[in-house]
Amino acid sequence: MYDRFSNRERVRTVKKIIVLALVALGAFAVYRKIQADRAELDLWTEATAASES
Repeated sequence: MYDRFSNRERVRTVKKIIVLALVALGAFAVYRKIQADRAELDLWTEATAASES
């Protein structure tokens, strides 16, 4: 039943899945950081614009 794929192929597939998951996690972390920085900039812009008016 498990002879369809060799052990080496299974290890390679698992490594690819792990690398793909790490890349996706890294991209998500960068996305969240950009969103947080943008939100903070919006708050500063609103706070400084309100004090000038």
